[in-house]
Amino acid sequence: MPVPSSFKAALLNEGSQKHAIAERSLGPLGKDEVAIRITATAINPVDWKIRDHGFFLKSFPAVLGTDAAGEIVSVGDSVSNFSRGDRVFFQGIIGNNDASTFQQYCRMPAALVGKTPASIGDDQASGICLATVAGITGIYDKTGRGLAPPPWAEGGERAGNGKAIVVLGGSSSVGQYVIQLARLSGYERIVTNASLTHEARLKSHGAHVVLDRKQAGPRDFISALNDLPLDFVFDSISMGETQKLGVDILHAANAQSCVVTVLAADAEAQKLGAAKEPKVEIRQILGLGSNPALRYLSEPLMKNLGGEDGWLATEKFVPNRTVVVDGGLDKLDEALDKNKAGVSGEKVIIRP
Repeated sequence: MPVPSSFKAALLNEGSQKHAIAERSLGPLGKDEVAIRITATAINPVDWKIRDHGFFLKSFPAVLGTDAAGEIVSVGDSVSNFSRGDRVFFQGIIGNNDASTFQQYCRMPAALVGKTPASIGDDQASGICLATVAGITGIYDKTGRGLAPPPWAEGGERAGNGKAIVVLGGSSSVGQYVIQLARLSGYERIVTNASLTHEARLKSHGAHVVLDRKQAGPRDFISALNDLPLDFVFDSISMGETQKLGVDILHAANAQSCVVTVLAADAEAQKLGAAKEPKVEIRQILGLGSNPALRYLSEPLMKNLGGEDGWLATEKFVPNRTVVVDGGLDKLDEALDKNKAGVSGEKVIIRP
């Protein structure tokens, strides 16, 4: 059926840290857009940070949520690659209420939407995009490492040949997807750290060595590189402590390179990186796939992930495990608080 005239949405009012459930409607569908009935939406740390601190928000009431899956209910006049009834997954657009995911319907640019293969459930599909876009930004865009070409382009599967990569926080959502992207790019040594309860899963994703995050120091990472040159460190946790660890690893490896972070650069880590040779940069990335400057990566990513012959269907790329908080939008704040309290190796999901 088409988008109803009104539907349920979780609204965040100015000055509040709790959502209110209310009715809203979508604006007119653009010619290059699709309207989607949202069946599952994932919870990411950025969601509760926006709720608690108001980051990115310029007007209220606001709809949050940036990771979802669902079903196409209508298509714009210029859209030819999607039809009503297609199952899809996508990264919502922060600050755009109509393209955010803590609601029952949304509208999205068709180019930023992927087709969910039959082998993947909507719960799994809903948690793929945000963390994966962070991964491709950090690895392939010039704001991060700038590795070229990406794995879907000619020669991309060999871009990491002869090199090693360190991924800090391998069991996080971003970390799991970065490990898989590194494998697809042909890195010959992928070293990560995590709780060792996740070792088997991370090795199945492509990690060659999984170190104990509570015990491993810089020299342990160097020993795990197997004498390959260290290309860079992707810090998927990006706290001050982990950023400094990334700098220490690169200094120990004698590598003039960078620590890519998904949070703001830590001032002490920056000073540490500049204090001795070789210099180490801290490069914060912002993985917003809707950003025009990143669509050269985010659009082909969705095409290669989705469909019945894409990476997901052929198991070249595996979604995170999920845990569902029942109760739909009414339990959104409970789900946000669950993520805030800390989860490991899995993605929190609600079904609007």
